[in-house]
Amino acid sequence: MITETWNSDKNEVKNMHNPCRVNMISTNFFGAGAIELLRGEIMKKGFRKALVITDSFLFESKVADQICTELAGAGVHSFIYYGVKPNPTVEIVNEALSVAADIKPDFIVALGGGSAIDTCKAVGIVLANGGRVEDYEGVNKSSRKSLPVVAVNTTAGTGSEVTTFYVITDEKRHSKMVMVDTNCSVWIAINDTNLMKSMPQSLTAATGMDAMTHAIEAVLSNEATPFTDKDALWAITAIKEHLPRAVKNGDDMNSREMMAYAQYSAGLAFSNAGLGMVHAMAHSLGGFYNLPHGVCNAVLLPHVMEFNAGDEKTHYDFKKIYGALELKGASYSSRASVAQTINEIKKLSQEVGIPASLSDLGVREEDFRALAELALQDTCMPSNPVKPTIDQIIDVYRKAWKKR
Repeated sequence: MITETWNSDKNEVKNMHNPCRVNMISTNFFGAGAIELLRGEIMKKGFRKALVITDSFLFESKVADQICTELAGAGVHSFIYYGVKPNPTVEIVNEALSVAADIKPDFIVALGGGSAIDTCKAVGIVLANGGRVEDYEGVNKSSRKSLPVVAVNTTAGTGSEVTTFYVITDEKRHSKMVMVDTNCSVWIAINDTNLMKSMPQSLTAATGMDAMTHAIEAVLSNEATPFTDKDALWAITAIKEHLPRAVKNGDDMNSREMMAYAQYSAGLAFSNAGLGMVHAMAHSLGGFYNLPHGVCNAVLLPHVMEFNAGDEKTHYDFKKIYGALELKGASYSSRASVAQTINEIKKLSQEVGIPASLSDLGVREEDFRALAELALQDTCMPSNPVKPTIDQIIDVYRKAWKKR
């Protein structure tokens, strides 16, 4: 239950909440060389066998070997599964489960971005609970905690290493299954910026705008709290400043590190506040067309913000986002400043090279209704501050589809 208590002239919180759960993970390592801190934590547990789950690029570029060397220093024998692809599918999870069944690891290591970490979470939950990954779609469907997961993050965007979310594509239904489960929280998260500096500009931009979407949706969520606002608003400020720099110069290690902190903070915020309509609509696009998740979020974000801003109850939250973006004006006026806030997000997307529209991504207008029907049923939709109809979702898809 939420009771409204807004006074626009004072620095008061939007909602007074009944007691709520705050989800965090136990151990986090940040900064250049942070991977070297893993060895000591492994040795404390006495683990001897690990399954490393990654993609072909990180395998072929020998980054996976580097991780295995660190594990070997702790007396761990490692096996590598490198079949992860963007928007991981049920088939990929099942392949990794088959490998795990053969080797019986003590723990699993995710090496990569959100796709590797989500795959690892799915594997960990199924290994601990049995059944199929499809059984766990929805909220807290498992009964046992995952096999221990170490998440070695190589991108700065998804926040998956800190969240209770994971997303797996069901190829048969052409839809993304969203799992929200406190049992999937990772044991150790590592954000080593030495592993992020080789990200290409396009991936830096897409994952960075994914993090911005996480932060903004967490602020606008109807489940936001002062705790989640703290992390989300700081992330918005940091991403606005450091994402363009990281895209322009991948060797700018200060901006790389700040983006790692920002995406982590945004992940912590949405793991506790939930997401909303942007992610619900982006999941539909990913399931239908196998499109990059961060790019879909970035294209949709300003259009969903415009939809949510149509309800004046969201303007208090827009005022907070306006402040986090450090926008200037003679005075804050609700409608004009909301428009300025949305325009700033559009400008940021353009600056970092995000495609202008869904039509640029190959989305077909005739699919809008099917996409909207999936989005309306998505696990992320209930925390959106405004409940849309099917026709309203179609209208947002159409606006995002048209050329600027």
